Amino acid sequence: MQTAKGSKELLALMNKGIARELQVSIQYMWQHVLWRGVKGFTVKDEIKKISIQEMKHAERIAERLYYLGGRPTTKPEPIMVGDTLKEMIAQDIKDEEGGIELYREIIALARKEGDEVTGHMFREILEEEEEHHDTFTTLLEDL
Repeated sequence: MQTAKGSKELLALMNKGIARELQVSIQYMWQHVLWRGVKGFTVKDEIKKISIQEMKHAERIAERLYYLGGRPTTKPEPIMVGDTLKEMIAQDIKDEEGGIELYREIIALARKEGDEVTGHMFREILEEEEEHHDTFTTLLEDL
């Protein structure tokens, strides 16, 4: 039994967040598999860890979305793995920036709708996304 309802706009944005999280979790995992050389060796486990965190974000968002009356998407945003380490990291930075922007929008809308739980959850996820962004921008400096 669902006891809460989210607005159509909030549910749509949350589903966009799920699609994004699915995208980056797959993207980062394949990057982890494909990275080669000394630089790849030193960071691939960190990228794998981030990939797993992103999948956990997708699960969290999906559970909340379903509670609010929505149906979670199973379709990721387009996956862009890249051919070189530099291409991969540059894409990852863009994807994290897009996530940060989206989650700030969701937080603001949840606040406007009085949904403190959704807002709190996305603030926690946002904090991790900013950490991912910091990791990727730091990695790019050395490539």
